[in-house]
Amino acid sequence: MSAPARSPLEGLETVDWADLHHAYGPATDVPGQLAALLSADAEERYEAHQQLRGNVYHQGTRWQASRHVVPFLTELVDDPATPDRAAVVDLLRDIALGDRDDTHLPFEPAREFARAENVTSTDVAAVLDWLYDDDGDGDEPEESDAVAVSWDRDAYLAAAAVSDRFAAWTNDPDPMIAAGTAELLVWFPATQPVVSRLMEIPAAEGRQVARASANLSLGYLAPDDPAVDNRLTDLLAAGTFGVQLTAAVALALRLGDRIPDAGLQVLAEARDHADEITETTFPMPWHRSLLGFTALALYRIGLSP
Repeated sequence: MSAPARSPLEGLETVDWADLHHAYGPATDVPGQLAALLSADAEERYEAHQQLRGNVYHQGTRWQASRHVVPFLTELVDDPATPDRAAVVDLLRDIALGDRDDTHLPFEPAREFARAENVTSTDVAAVLDWLYDDDGDGDEPEESDAVAVSWDRDAYLAAAAVSDRFAAWTNDPDPMIAAGTAELLVWFPATQPVVSRLMEIPAAEGRQVARASANLSLGYLAPDDPAVDNRLTDLLAAGTFGVQLTAAVALALRLGDRIPDAGLQVLAEARDHADEITETTFPMPWHRSLLGFTALALYRIGLSP
């Protein structure tokens, strides 16, 4: 007799949510919102997603409870029975990284979170008292910005602790999950298994956007690995221009003016293929457009447009 299936929300009740805070106060409503992401009712799932996002990622800010949500979102994505898994990946990225875009790459956590190094539990308590003071009086604690950075750091580190599990999602049959995960992986340590996963994504039909997203991530990861350079060079001849272009961009980011001539040629042809690489025709999960990445690549090799 087989064992019963393990719930992706196993252990949810062991977190002391009442002792944690989100944007609106104690996080006692978070378990119900996480559970509702598994509802059979699409409207209920959507409402739970919006409420959860507003609570732990309110206007881009992470909160005390945010990091505790990360492991459960990871479990939900891991479970193929979870509905709307692409939306869960999107929420996971937002909680782990906030509003960061490629201008923060390559990502250096020690520098980004330096202000949080000396934050104490006393500082956190003072900020929570000020935030949720019903009387609305009192001056903002001088530690408030540093405490906010510490919640940002904690959410990132919670994701980094399970980031090795993200790599498997690049093989997901949902192209939005595969492409979004390829971008997500650029923010965490570039272990050899992760780099290998990003290199292995095929450029076959239905996988082109994931392949292109992985190309951009490889532009920032494992900078001294010639195997990555060789893989990207091979992809300059891929059958989809979006894949070719992102390979050329990645090579420009990695090699500068040592980019192969074929890569330079692809960059030069980008505007001629503009209709093929719009957000509609080639929907990439990156904040910058592909023509924007082309301009960045040309700047990197000293040929500013």
